[in-house]
Amino acid sequence: MKVTFLGTGTSFGIPIPGCRCRVCGSTKSKNRRLRPAVLVSTGGKNILIDTPPELRIQLVENFVDRIDAILFTHCHADHVYGLDDIRVFSMVKRMPVYGSPNTLNEIKRIFPYIFIRTQQGGGKPKLKLTGVHGRFRFSGITIIPLPVFHGKRSVFGFRIGAFAYIPDCSAIPAATFVLLRDLDVLALDGLRKEPHPTHFSLDQAIEAARRIGARQTFLTHISHNLDHYSTNAALPAGVQLAYDRLHVTIRQTREPR
Repeated sequence: MKVTFLGTGTSFGIPIPGCRCRVCGSTKSKNRRLRPAVLVSTGGKNILIDTPPELRIQLVENFVDRIDAILFTHCHADHVYGLDDIRVFSMVKRMPVYGSPNTLNEIKRIFPYIFIRTQQGGGKPKLKLTGVHGRFRFSGITIIPLPVFHGKRSVFGFRIGAFAYIPDCSAIPAATFVLLRDLDVLALDGLRKEPHPTHFSLDQAIEAARRIGARQTFLTHISHNLDHYSTNAALPAGVQLAYDRLHVTIRQTREPR
């Protein structure tokens, strides 16, 4: 399995327009962060998690020539507003799309033109929406939704084999910790040093990573408050900041017992 981090920034993206802070003004590539998404390549399939606003740029920069399915964590702008960019991958057959029923209903409201039968032409994605609650299979690949809290809102992370992706999180329920056993790689929300009402702070993310015990944890959904280089130097062993265009190979395909 290969995981490609297409974007690792917060909802503003980095640099933030008009901001003159040290990170936004940095010319170093790892301090430039597009909105969050990952591509999981496994079993001969490319599975995209979320469709951020810069999706076309992310796909071009990472030489992605195929998407076989899309998973949605939740329906916030930084995770869904690039949905139209998957048109090119759904011209021959409808794209399988998975998420919670609430998330998919919200997507229908935001993108009504996609689902209006009377609107003809090739100018819209062709989607096959499937609401999920628990583990399911796509093309022989087991996918496990990971319910977490994003403030008061319940959203999904996802586990595929020994990899788990949780980009927006302020609390992890006990039942979800059980689903996070035996991970090789965890990608986890780590917004900034200061507390935030809907995201893990750096210390909270480190504590959650310690409890989960993955071989390697990459923090994502990173704000401009964290310089990549100085922050990484201070993180404990086994925890790093992710960065755009990071590629991680995961050899194991374990699922929780």
